[in-house]
Amino acid sequence: MRTNPDNEKRAFHVKEAAKTYGWSRSTLYKMMKDGTLRSVRIGGRRLIPRDALEALLNGGAQ
Repeated sequence: MRTNPDNEKRAFHVKEAAKTYGWSRSTLYKMMKDGTLRSVRIGGRRLIPRDALEALLNGGAQ
């Protein structure tokens, strides 16, 4: 298993991303649906990579 040297989460559940970045869950789901925000589905879980959130904050979607 790879470890994260910065001890930062590499991906967030929608609820975690909403709390961490200050967006509503419905806004995040809307952005994922329209392709503005990249996400991955692993099993039954939807995860949003940190780099996708940071790219959105920096003015461009991935």
